[in-house]
Amino acid sequence: MGLIGDYRRLMRAGIALARHDVILPGAYQTRLPLPARIAGRVLRVLGGGARGRPGQRLARALEKLGPAYIKLGQFLATRPDVFGAEVTQDLGRLKDKLPPFSMKAARAALAEEFGEADAARLFAELSDPVAAASIAQVHKMSLPEGERAVKILRPGIEHKLMVELSAMKRAARTIEGISAESQRLKPVAFTETIANAMMRETDLRLEAGGADEMHEISQKSGHFVIPSVDWDRTGRRVLTIDWIDGVSLTDPKALDRPGIDRKKLANDITQGFLTHAIEYGVFHADMHEGNLIITPEGKVALVDFGIIGRIGLVERRFLAEILWGFLKRDYRRVAEVHFEAGYVPANQSIGEFAQALRSIGEPVHGKPAEEVSMGRVLLQLFDYTHTFGMSLRPELVLLQKTMVQVEGVARAIDPSHNIWFASEPVVGTWIRRSFGPEGAAKLVAGNVKEITNRLKRLPEVMDKFEASLLEPVSPPPLPRRFAPWWGWFGFIAALVALGIWAAK
Repeated sequence: MGLIGDYRRLMRAGIALARHDVILPGAYQTRLPLPARIAGRVLRVLGGGARGRPGQRLARALEKLGPAYIKLGQFLATRPDVFGAEVTQDLGRLKDKLPPFSMKAARAALAEEFGEADAARLFAELSDPVAAASIAQVHKMSLPEGERAVKILRPGIEHKLMVELSAMKRAARTIEGISAESQRLKPVAFTETIANAMMRETDLRLEAGGADEMHEISQKSGHFVIPSVDWDRTGRRVLTIDWIDGVSLTDPKALDRPGIDRKKLANDITQGFLTHAIEYGVFHADMHEGNLIITPEGKVALVDFGIIGRIGLVERRFLAEILWGFLKRDYRRVAEVHFEAGYVPANQSIGEFAQALRSIGEPVHGKPAEEVSMGRVLLQLFDYTHTFGMSLRPELVLLQKTMVQVEGVARAIDPSHNIWFASEPVVGTWIRRSFGPEGAAKLVAGNVKEITNRLKRLPEVMDKFEASLLEPVSPPPLPRRFAPWWGWFGFIAALVALGIWAAK
């Protein structure tokens, strides 16, 4: 790590991005000022040109850069409000496949985790790798009680992630320091969030906890098959779960078997996701085709629980009421929900916001399923974030991103699938139960508990308030000076040019 190492890694990243026409892409020429257009043309000449949409080119560049950048792309795919629906959907298809590491290294990792004697006993029937990604690889193992999937982290992956993340953090600090516009996107805070999440993925005990929780929920909801965790064979760098027989949805022949009910499968995916999110506040937040398996019984199984989304009761009410409001064309209520949840500032007009929502909902009302897109609706909703000063919390953005992902998968299975109609039974049942007598009683009980907790903290709050009155008042800090709007364009262009020159 260190200054020189960070900038060397950033130059390597700059070379890859320039060669894939990601920095100042030609597709956005008309939106860029003249200096940026000139810089973009120079970078494309040096890079040799590239094909595909900006999101596709960015995905290919990140795949070449390695595990930290692949994970970065997966997190960028959760921000359609910043990058747009098309780019985030392209990033959602990032391929995370690498050659496997050796069986000798895998056995060494097991011995380090469990001790040589226990590793030999617990994993006697371990197969060669059956799948390998940037963070870990998977082996199959047969036991008397059934088959298992054993996930083992790559040797040294923690250090590799740390050095790449150090470079990303330095880039974020540099950009935030020279660009006032970047302050709105909070690159430093966003990079810290990504770094923390990536490092959590290197502790497979956390993934085991998420898988076990999802398994428990699936036992109640019945929409998905979730493997159970073998805790005796799970540690910080090793995760063992039930083996799932079936065909991944990435296989074009997965849905060609006789007896497959495409309409039911698509509905199960949509309704299962919404049931988990709205009923339990927990959902699988990476539901792309590679993590969905069609079992021999024709059911949908989920794997890979590295990213689990969580939303509280307020966000669950928000999601349910918005979906219900759009289904019933009650745009006034949808607007009120945004204000009640605090996502739109109180100084904005509810009526005007309801009018904007009507312009989103009415064009898709009554249209055939093939023309009704959740992604389009959400993208238009994100367009109003600036107009109405909306503030979207990260967990809500992750939820909305996953909804778009779920719709894409369900529509690929059944082209006539309509996510709005599929969601109605789940949302309607939850709305009626939550806003009926039972829901009202729970709400009152929750409010009473919150008030009681606040009263308990009152003496401490008063002590802090009294102490703050006695502290001397410091003068306000001087305003930060930023480089002009083109400063960060110049910084990136110079960095990439230097990297290309250094690589020759």
